[in-house]
Amino acid sequence: MLAGRTTTEELLAYLVAFDTTSRNSNLDLIGFVRDYLAAYGVESVTVPDETGRKASLFATIGPAGVGGVCLSGHSDVVPVDGQPWTTDPFTLTPKDDRVYGRGSCDMKGFLAACLAMVPQMTAAKLSTPLHLLVSYDEEIGCTGVVPAVRKLGVDLPLPRACIVGEPTSMRVVDAHKSGVAYVTTVTGREAHSSMPQLGANAIFAAAELVGELDRYRQELIAAGDPSGRFDPPNTTLQVTVIDGGTAGNIVPRQCAIRWNLRGLPGFDETALLARFERFAETVVLPKLQATAPEASITHDFIYKVPPLAPQTGSEAELLTMRLAGQNRTYTVSYGTEGGHFQAQGIPTVICGPGSIDQAHKPDEYIEIAQLRACERFLKGLIAECS
Repeated sequence: MLAGRTTTEELLAYLVAFDTTSRNSNLDLIGFVRDYLAAYGVESVTVPDETGRKASLFATIGPAGVGGVCLSGHSDVVPVDGQPWTTDPFTLTPKDDRVYGRGSCDMKGFLAACLAMVPQMTAAKLSTPLHLLVSYDEEIGCTGVVPAVRKLGVDLPLPRACIVGEPTSMRVVDAHKSGVAYVTTVTGREAHSSMPQLGANAIFAAAELVGELDRYRQELIAAGDPSGRFDPPNTTLQVTVIDGGTAGNIVPRQCAIRWNLRGLPGFDETALLARFERFAETVVLPKLQATAPEASITHDFIYKVPPLAPQTGSEAELLTMRLAGQNRTYTVSYGTEGGHFQAQGIPTVICGPGSIDQAHKPDEYIEIAQLRACERFLKGLIAECS
C-alpha cells in the first residue's frame, strides 16, 4: 500500500489530508492507520464511540503479556473555519524548513513519526513492547480517549509508562493544568423593548454574572502559583462565548455564557462553582423573578480534563528525560489526555514535536528539525526496549 513511502513527511501528508475536525468522523484515518500497521504484520483493535462514527485504535508491537511503553496521540484537529490560511489546510505544504497543514503540529506530526518508525519497531527484537494509541475528540474535552483507557489492564494490555506526544518542542513535561467548562444559561421573559417592565432582561442578568466571574478571575490571579512552575502563574478563568438576544426591539429572554477554568494541579473547582451558583440564586435570580416568576438560571457541565500531576522519579519521567537528553522537566498550561492515563495508574509524561505556539492557528506548521528530533527520540526508545 505504501511501499517505499514510509518517511515521516510522506505519512504526515496522508494524515493531514484526512479532515478530522472534531465534528467529523475519524474512521477513514483510523482505517488508514490500521491498514498501514497490518502491512507490517501489526494487529490493532478499535474502540468505537457510541455513534459508530469515531473510534480509537490500539496496537502492540513486541511481546504480549508484558507491560510496555504507550505512545499516545489524538487524530482530531480544530476547525479551519474563518481562518485566513494562505495554503490548503488539508494539503501538507513544504516551505523552507517547515511543513504547513492543519494538525501538522497538533498533533499529526507525532503520529506520523511513530508510524514511520514501525518498520524499525517490527524489525527490532523488542523485550519491552511498544503500544500505539490513536484517539479522537481530544480537542473538545479529551473525551474520546476515555473508553480506550478504561480498557487498559482489562481487555487491553496495561502499559507501564505512557508518553503523550503533544507539541512540547520535545521538552519533557511532567505537569499541566486541569480544564473544566460550563455553560450558564439565563432565562428571563421577552417583552417589547419600549416596555421593559413587562419583561426580564436575560442579558443584563448575564452581564452581572460575568462580572462576578471576573471577580473570581482576579482572586485567582492574586492567589498565584505556589509551585512557581506555571505560566501564567495561577489558575485561570475565562468567559469564552456569550450568546443571547433575538432582535433590537425585544427584551431578551435568554442568554448563555460559556466559561472555563484551567486549574493548577490540586485546585478544586467545586467550591468556586458552589459560590457562583449561590450568587446567581440569591443575587441575580430574584431580580429576574420580580417581573418574571418563571425565570431561571441553570449551570450545565460540558467537560472536565484532569490535571497531570508531577510523578518525580517515575519510569515515564526517567525514561523520557534520558531519551530526550534533558535533566529537568517542564510544565504547560494547556490540557492533554495525559491525566486520564495517570488516573488509570499509568505513569505519564508529555513530550512531542512542534510548538504549541503554532497550534490552532491559520498556517499551522511544524519545523522539519522537530520531526527529526522526534525520530531520534523514537529510535532511542526502540533501542531501550530491545
